[in-house]
Amino acid sequence: MRRCWWRASALVLLFASVTTTAARADLKLCNRMSYVVEAAIGVEDKGTTATRGWFRIDPAQCRVVLQGALNAERVLLQARALPLYGASPLPQNGTDRLCVAADNFVIAAARQCRSDQTLAPFTEIKPSQTDDGNSVAYLAEDSEYDDEQARLAAIQRLLVIAGYDAQPIDGVDGPKTQGALAAFLKSRGLDAKIVDTPEFFDTMVKAVQQPSATGLTWCNDTKYKVMAAVGEDDGKTITSRGWYGIAPGACLHPDLGSKVKRVFSFAEAVDSNSRPVSARGQPLNWGGGTLLCTRETKFELAEHGDCAARGLNATGFTLVDLSGGGKTLRFGAP
Repeated sequence: MRRCWWRASALVLLFASVTTTAARADLKLCNRMSYVVEAAIGVEDKGTTATRGWFRIDPAQCRVVLQGALNAERVLLQARALPLYGASPLPQNGTDRLCVAADNFVIAAARQCRSDQTLAPFTEIKPSQTDDGNSVAYLAEDSEYDDEQARLAAIQRLLVIAGYDAQPIDGVDGPKTQGALAAFLKSRGLDAKIVDTPEFFDTMVKAVQQPSATGLTWCNDTKYKVMAAVGEDDGKTITSRGWYGIAPGACLHPDLGSKVKRVFSFAEAVDSNSRPVSARGQPLNWGGGTLLCTRETKFELAEHGDCAARGLNATGFTLVDLSGGGKTLRFGAP
């Protein structure tokens, strides 16, 4: 079963318009989303298209992605959320498909990929010109956060993934968010002053990727990317949700509801083309005997009868014992 971990949702990329063929100074990308993102830029001129990435941009941060005056017919963007967020919240529906690489890259001829490159959808952008002569494009959600709200919403989102109750994720401060943040800082032995430093999102991202004493933690001990799904039983309905991407050597905490009574898990290793990996002639996956419906793309399903008749897959999940407060599932090759 091929897995796609990009989530199409109501999130949008908002760009103010100017003519892209005009010469201008540095181009900045500014992140007003509640996610840490990585971006790649495409530049098309005189029939040649080049790409460059990845630029990590934290919430409420701007980053220069192109320096100096630019004469180009088109500028294009591809953005992705970090894998720890699970299925990507960013729409991946650009009409131009250009070459990218897994790690930092510069590709001069981006419409003809080499073996270590893959095609990704890019969207044309039309940045706005600022008073200082630079150009800027904003990555934003339909909630239209300002910088302060985006930063707080991003902290709330990471707290929830790390196992702290900072719901709802709305960019609004209050006692619940402050209590969850204080508990997080105390558990990591961190001074409250770190919240206002540029390194704070690095600290939070690393914390999310470590095993937790509460909730469910997945840790990927293989050399492959692992795609995982979770099932939540609230006593009335079992809801399955996926896919979460877990990089080699990383850990991840799926977000679980506060009223969950039982938790189920399924995971499988995939190659660079998102195809399932086999080991010793068998699929390299980790599941069990509880059949829940899934699909190859992003999903959230609450009905699990006759999956095949509904165009879905019946996937075997394993029950996870959280009676001790937390459970870490480690995925390794046999």
